[in-house]
Amino acid sequence: MTTFRSGFTLWKMVSGARELTEHPSVLERIDAVLRIMGPAFGGTGYGKGRPLVNALEDVAQESLLFGDFALAQRFQRFAAYAGGELFLEILENYYDENARHRSEEGMRRMVAMGADRAVAVLDALSKDNPEATVADARDLFRGIALSVDHLGLGTGEGGIRLPTRERRRLQQYGHMELVLRNLPRPASTEAARMVGDFLADADAGLLAQLLELKARRAGLDALRVVVEDETSSESALHARLKNQEWIFGGAYVAELARRQYTADTILDIPLLRGDGSLHVVELKRANIKDLVIRRSGHVMLGAAAHRAVSQAQNYLRTMDENRKGILARHGVDTRRASATVVIGHPRFVSGGVTSQEIAETLRTYNTHAVRIEVITYETLLDSAARMLALASAQQDAAHQPEEPTA
Repeated sequence: MTTFRSGFTLWKMVSGARELTEHPSVLERIDAVLRIMGPAFGGTGYGKGRPLVNALEDVAQESLLFGDFALAQRFQRFAAYAGGELFLEILENYYDENARHRSEEGMRRMVAMGADRAVAVLDALSKDNPEATVADARDLFRGIALSVDHLGLGTGEGGIRLPTRERRRLQQYGHMELVLRNLPRPASTEAARMVGDFLADADAGLLAQLLELKARRAGLDALRVVVEDETSSESALHARLKNQEWIFGGAYVAELARRQYTADTILDIPLLRGDGSLHVVELKRANIKDLVIRRSGHVMLGAAAHRAVSQAQNYLRTMDENRKGILARHGVDTRRASATVVIGHPRFVSGGVTSQEIAETLRTYNTHAVRIEVITYETLLDSAARMLALASAQQDAAHQPEEPTA
């Protein structure tokens, strides 16, 4: 069950964000959020629930239309918090400098406390076993690491008491660990100094690019695992593709927050093109045995693919018929929108049809289609992997030291 959230802190952040834009339509949608929340506009308490989440997503989408991606991301995070998907502490770390400093100070204190406890453990080890080696210390700490699931904060007078806010913050350390586990482990004091000097002098832009590439590789690997699982549902695939519009190519600037534009149409992944028009991605299962079938010596698309294409056609027809209203209400141009159907994977196709035959069949089919393209998850994954490889190569080339001139 969804746990909706609201409160003074979110209201204050939304109010502050109002100063970050001058676009009347964006301001109008922010004011709609504040009216739902209440205090500044005469409401009662801090309104919450699905209406608040939808209103926050509307601000994000309107910001995207004006190319203000930072503001759009801010309101997407607000919506995630209001919808129970994000802790308030995460929002504060992004948008409240004082709260971020408090959090950093808390982390520093906990690291210092941990280091102090580590010294105490080593002192106890050397007292009990004066001949202890580095290997003995490593084994001791490995045992402590393996036993942390059995440790608690304690409730007695001698235990450590933390308020709920601080206990929840501990969950953030999972995100820290994902970064820290991949940092180089210096083998000497000199190596540690060199790593520290590098981090101090590192180009923030370069680090951001590296982290983005790393996040994209992780997202692609996670998607590949779900695709190759024969039991994966459409919802599982959708979850791995959410907010990963880069996988579909550079023509799309963002995934729209709103998925429903008419009463009877809910889109899987609505993407925004650079010209402000809509592109629809329709997702189907990867495990489709009759994706391509062989009849009378010829290969052709099976029934599942034709049904998916018909569904996409109905979506586009509905968008065409309601174009004027959608453009007026949501600012998205749906006239002559296009679509991509992602369905099936050669590894699951039966009947002795090869991967090459599947690719040729889809290529032939797509040459006769105008607004809808059908691709497999294999094609989607391979294309995204090539984009990542190209981006990595370009980044490496851009940061290679120049050859000295003679």
